[in-house]
Amino acid sequence: MKFLLPLLVALFILPAQAGPDYSAALAGEHRSENNRARDAWRHPGETLAFFGLEPGMTVVELSPGGGWYTEVLASLLKEQGTLYAAHADVNGGAYGRRSLGGFLGKLGADDAIYGDVIVSTLAPPATIDIAPAASADMVLAFRNVHSWLRAGALDDVFAAAFEALKPGGVFGIVQHRAPEGRSVEAMKSSGYVTEQLVIAAAEAAGFEFAGRAGINANPKDSADHPEGVWTLPPILALGDQDRERYLAIGESDRMTLKFVKPAN
Repeated sequence: MKFLLPLLVALFILPAQAGPDYSAALAGEHRSENNRARDAWRHPGETLAFFGLEPGMTVVELSPGGGWYTEVLASLLKEQGTLYAAHADVNGGAYGRRSLGGFLGKLGADDAIYGDVIVSTLAPPATIDIAPAASADMVLAFRNVHSWLRAGALDDVFAAAFEALKPGGVFGIVQHRAPEGRSVEAMKSSGYVTEQLVIAAAEAAGFEFAGRAGINANPKDSADHPEGVWTLPPILALGDQDRERYLAIGESDRMTLKFVKPAN
């Protein structure tokens, strides 16, 4: 019997499964030195691993802005998977046009990385066409909840994310975090949003809360600055005023939340 015990143990203990390897995408030459330097604050590898991103998935990135995360996602999914970038409406005004134009220029400059990215439209409330219904394994929102809140479109965007996801799909959110009790108006002006508001909005859209991670937390950030979150790097809205102080704080304290669309 003593000789059988190690065999029985071996049968029931499976080897640890390695997670996806994001290192090549993170180190890619298509990423600028400035963007790679921000990995220390944005933790893209750890964040995407927490959300469960794997090759072969269909992923929707909401409001990708200049494409900081698109650089990583497009590289990860270019051979196995599909990436939708739900950007501004080309007819949605000057700001949206400038943002979309810069983003399209980025995609057009490197067809090897971005050639298969599908650009869809997220311009709530007028146009929300992020991906076909029930087509996505994952929808991701990086630091843009405050913009939708300010536009009165948060519920519309979360509903669109829910519709685009397959049953069992993941909705991952990273957002500047406000202390609980902050007013909605203060959230709109500062860029910091409470976890309670985000969780409540996601659950109202039909999602189930699946967990939080401290990956993007920054305990040095009080979330109380003259120009809101834009006071901190990388924007440094006050210019040279107290520059070293804000550089010492670093980038904002951020929540990292995972939600799931129920399987039935």
